[in-house]
Amino acid sequence: MADVAFQPKHFLSDKVAHFTESVIREMTRQAMLYGAVNLAQGFPDFPAPAEIKRAAQEAIAADVNQYAITWGAKNLRNAIARQMQLWQGVPVDPETQVTVCCGSTEAMISTLLAVCNAGDEVVIFEPFYENYGPDSVLSGAKPRFVKLRPPSTPDAEWTFDERELRAAFHNHTKAIILNTPNNPTGKVFTLAELELIRDLCVEFDVVAITDEIYEHIIYDDTEHISIARLDGMADRTVTINGLSKTYSVTGWRVGWTIAPPNITNAIRKVHDFLTVGAPAPLQEAGATALGLPPAYYETLAFGYRTRRDRLIPALTEAGFRCFRPRGAYYVMTDISAFGFPDDIAFTRHLIKDIGVAAVPGSSFYNNPKDGANQVRFAFCKREETLDAAAKKLLALKK
Repeated sequence: MADVAFQPKHFLSDKVAHFTESVIREMTRQAMLYGAVNLAQGFPDFPAPAEIKRAAQEAIAADVNQYAITWGAKNLRNAIARQMQLWQGVPVDPETQVTVCCGSTEAMISTLLAVCNAGDEVVIFEPFYENYGPDSVLSGAKPRFVKLRPPSTPDAEWTFDERELRAAFHNHTKAIILNTPNNPTGKVFTLAELELIRDLCVEFDVVAITDEIYEHIIYDDTEHISIARLDGMADRTVTINGLSKTYSVTGWRVGWTIAPPNITNAIRKVHDFLTVGAPAPLQEAGATALGLPPAYYETLAFGYRTRRDRLIPALTEAGFRCFRPRGAYYVMTDISAFGFPDDIAFTRHLIKDIGVAAVPGSSFYNNPKDGANQVRFAFCKREETLDAAAKKLLALKK
């Protein structure tokens, strides 16, 4: 019998060829390698509230250390439902509409896996948080991007073309991902914009998946509006949120979805086999966090506004053109004045030679060239950290 030539198997999924590892988290690794001030990754360098840390410690001491109910501890689900009604006027049944996940990151991929089939399309505004594209691909869907255009003046808003958005919707559109307040731009979508999106979702029978993780971090009398509260959207919206940003506990990995019962059932199936459940003692602490008084959220927003207004003048003095955010805790900037060939070369210089880490803008776009003149800075840091970065950035003027 003649020898048959051995053909090695192609072990990798074709899906992973369509995206890279997180650029944001790579910037943190580079910051640690070169000892740079980390204004790249969006995690606070100051303590979480004492009340919720104490609640987590007490839960562990009380032996809340085994599996919680797969779709979330009852105390936390009740608190999520209560607060959605209080903050947005949206009634929620904690038994049939809430799924607690391992962070809003898992909430997003569980949702997309639960609603998407091969051949579906998902509309995504860009610049976008870097997970959305890969999550769509992993769910078998094709992302379709609609551009947010940067402001023409520092205090103007990021905008989109209504005709471009409408053109992105058709019979194969399954969902639109909406992130408001937005990472990385800081855009807070207005009621009129949300109503336009609502009308398209109803017309084309599309699900709105809305990431509202920064809902309490808003400035300049801006209002955060959940699209779930608009007429016609209760049965076609998945609202994603979590503890990470509002309570400065990005490492706890407790997030959730709020969805109509039929979609919730599908999300729970995926979530169960994806991660089983979020950390039990931290869910109990989450219930405490959601019970903090209104003054906490006012202080939170005021503190971040102060940090924003501390960093932007420093960036401007160093030569950046800043796009003033209305929400979240990032500043997108234009780096054209520095004369670098692209954002990758600039951020490399920024980390190695200046001592400050930022995120290259190209990581937030489908076509990297669209972000080649932009970088993002995070200001969820102590005043001392921001001041240290500002001092280093002055070296760019030379």
